Amino acid sequence: MADPSSSNRIGFIQALLACAFWGFLPIYFKLLQSVAPLEIVAHRIFWSVPLLLVILYFRKNLSGLRNSWADPKVRGALLASSILIAGNWLTYVWAVHEDHILAASLGYFINPLISVFLAMIFLKEKLRRNQWIAVGIAAIGVSILAIEAWDTLWISLALAGSWSLYGLVRKIAVVGPIVGLTIETTYLFVPVLLFLIWLTFGSAPPTSTTHFGDHLSIDILLFGGAAISAIPLMLFAAAVKKMSFSTIGLMQYLAPTLQFLIGVFLYREPLTTSHIICFILIWISLAIFSADAIFGAPAKKAAAT
Repeated sequence: MADPSSSNRIGFIQALLACAFWGFLPIYFKLLQSVAPLEIVAHRIFWSVPLLLVILYFRKNLSGLRNSWADPKVRGALLASSILIAGNWLTYVWAVHEDHILAASLGYFINPLISVFLAMIFLKEKLRRNQWIAVGIAAIGVSILAIEAWDTLWISLALAGSWSLYGLVRKIAVVGPIVGLTIETTYLFVPVLLFLIWLTFGSAPPTSTTHFGDHLSIDILLFGGAAISAIPLMLFAAAVKKMSFSTIGLMQYLAPTLQFLIGVFLYREPLTTSHIICFILIWISLAIFSADAIFGAPAKKAAAT
């Protein structure tokens, strides 16, 4: 029998590595500044398909892929999630390229709170008092930011909304994370392939000064986009099985925190007063929300028994 403390420790390391991967993504995409965001996302999708198939082969789960693909409900759900994930990736890469890392990090801070609303609307889950307080504080923070940074607020809301909807669809679809991502990228494979053929024999987007085939370092980074999609996902999926859900939820705030710090201290993005107030209120909101998730749910369960 496995030692629970050892399993939890391994899970913590896996979750930490996954969140670090996601947190340092701005640096990765900044290295591809000379390539248009659409081309970066196209390569990320294109190379993900063969890589994920290889992963499923070695994990002996190709049968799971066939079974999920044979289910019309799963196929329909993943068609919707493939569009959401493509839009999320494209918005994020564009935001990094245009020096809006702070706006992107704010989107992922807001995401859990939007997810709560979606769960209430579509899954009929009820908000507890502290959750309403947390949502209200976050709404005040976003409203303050909207007054001064209206031109970039759409980035935060687009990322938060697309990722929350993606999470909702994936919750409804009964499919594993790797199998699901394989089907999603397979849906997008043909359009992406046609786009890359057009780039090869046509012309690169106006915002591209380099693209695949020009420099070995760029080629490696574009191919590596598949790895940065698959590796943290596998680590996080493995960690979820070993750790409490509340701890996992708290650790997910590490990634946007790292992105925030990278935006401010590495790339010197302007940090306005409204940014500071908004982020403080968001962090307070998340602290209340997380505390309620850890202590509120067990208390409610105990009261019901």
